[in-house]
Amino acid sequence: NKEQKNLDEQMNFEYVKERSEAEILESLDPLVKEWFFSRFKNFSKTQLYGVRYIFERKNILISAPTGGTKTLTAFLSILNYLVGLAKREELEDRVYSVYISPLKALSNDIFVNLIRPLEEIEEIAKKNGIKLQKIRVGLRTGDTTMAERTKMAKHIPHILVTTPESLAIMINSPKFSEKFSLIEWVVIDEVHSLAENKRGVHLSLTLERLQDMSKIEITRVGLSATIAPLEKIANFLVGQGRECKIAEVEMLKKLDLEVLTPVEDFLDTTTEKLNRELYELIDKMVEEHKTTLIFTNTRSATERVVHNLKEKFPKKYVDIEEENGKMVSVIGAHHSSLSKHHRFELEERLRKGELKAVVCSTSLELGIDIGFIDLVILLGSPKAVSRAMQRIGRAGHQLHETSKARFIVNGVDDLIECVVISKNA
Repeated sequence: NKEQKNLDEQMNFEYVKERSEAEILESLDPLVKEWFFSRFKNFSKTQLYGVRYIFERKNILISAPTGGTKTLTAFLSILNYLVGLAKREELEDRVYSVYISPLKALSNDIFVNLIRPLEEIEEIAKKNGIKLQKIRVGLRTGDTTMAERTKMAKHIPHILVTTPESLAIMINSPKFSEKFSLIEWVVIDEVHSLAENKRGVHLSLTLERLQDMSKIEITRVGLSATIAPLEKIANFLVGQGRECKIAEVEMLKKLDLEVLTPVEDFLDTTTEKLNRELYELIDKMVEEHKTTLIFTNTRSATERVVHNLKEKFPKKYVDIEEENGKMVSVIGAHHSSLSKHHRFELEERLRKGELKAVVCSTSLELGIDIGFIDLVILLGSPKAVSRAMQRIGRAGHQLHETSKARFIVNGVDDLIECVVISKNA
């Protein structure tokens, strides 16, 4: 306890308040300003908390509810800086910023969502007769092909999007490691999901090695869903002996939660009847909503739910053949054991609103852009309030939208857990 107290005294955390819109506007390049207000009416609360501190190169942990614009908050200052360099033709052939996410799917999503703003900023520059150097964004995960890796080694990205494991491999590469000598920012998304496990330990070592390789002090930006204690997450983000700002963005998110049971009496119901009533309840709820995201706790359960829905309601969920001979369905399974192609295709169809339901384990509970979900179903207890909040937040994943979720339980123990979790959520 004495040793922990000494460590706590070494840490320098400061809870920050909102900065004014004028301060943020003052720091934005005219091109970035024009682009931002062509897309958004004003700054979000999260951006008022974080953008200016990132611009000032302060380590910061940003905690905000799901759908609170954390990612754009992190990148606005970084894009602003790179656009300024590109206008002056001062962009060098090196990595300026590394974005790290715990999921390959999330990395792919951020990659797409960075390319789009950069293309739009380039269009605005052309319209205004301004010449811009090309700002490159690179994606490196376990799904990246050898050809793509070779291309990236020749044309070093200014913003590198990756996962903890891929970054650890890259810093050992003689060809790539020299490009990490002047990194200015590291953005760690969903940092709470890494701080609790051995992947986080591995990442801590990688970050310190990265700092050791860099000739300048790297600014660390952590993005987290609502979690506590924030000091512990900030400590994980920056390590000992460094300062860290903490932006705790409190946004009242409207929740519509219920705990449902397929039968009235678990003890006096056969397994066969319980199973039948369970799937009839799921089907009824899917029918009543445009797009439903169903969470299970295992990959095998994910596959089982999709199989059973197709088997019990073949006219609704069975695969149909399109004109090109391709088999498609209005329901799909999503988990990390599936192929890259299958996951990407499913995510794209989900964004386009072509699917009635998607069943997943944990692969879609983090902040991937999957379009508008109007209902989340949690099959069984998620085992933690923080995990429940992540899953619930996938419904109405936008500012000011209501998150609608239903816990469906099939046992007394599950019922008690889910009632307590729902109340705490």
